[in-house]
Amino acid sequence: MKMLLSLIALLSAALLVHAAPPTCYSRVLSLSKEITESFKALQTSKDVDPCVETLPRLYLDIHNYCVLTKLRDFVAYPRCERVIEVSDLKEKARSLYTIMISYCRRDLVFLTDDCSALENSVETSDEIDS
Repeated sequence: MKMLLSLIALLSAALLVHAAPPTCYSRVLSLSKEITESFKALQTSKDVDPCVETLPRLYLDIHNYCVLTKLRDFVAYPRCERVIEVSDLKEKARSLYTIMISYCRRDLVFLTDDCSALENSVETSDEIDS
């Protein structure tokens, strides 16, 4: 009986850990990964409009200060407005930009400002985590 109560307490504690509200950083990190993955899927999709090939490259590293400029430029890109997937992606990018410059402004720490790293990066999403 004592072992059963210990097991229940342990499982309850594990559930509470996952029930904690997301931090500003975790929200920015998850949204940036979601945007990067959506962009990759859009680029590799066979049923996509040809204008998608002209979109600016969208690799996001939230630890790089240049990501703010990258997001702003992507949202302002004038082409592909008729493609629903691109409009959705731009809306997510706009949300991430807003979160980063307003809600999380004081919580984020930028480790670099190397803009070329966002243009030439060939990192996978596993490497982004580290």
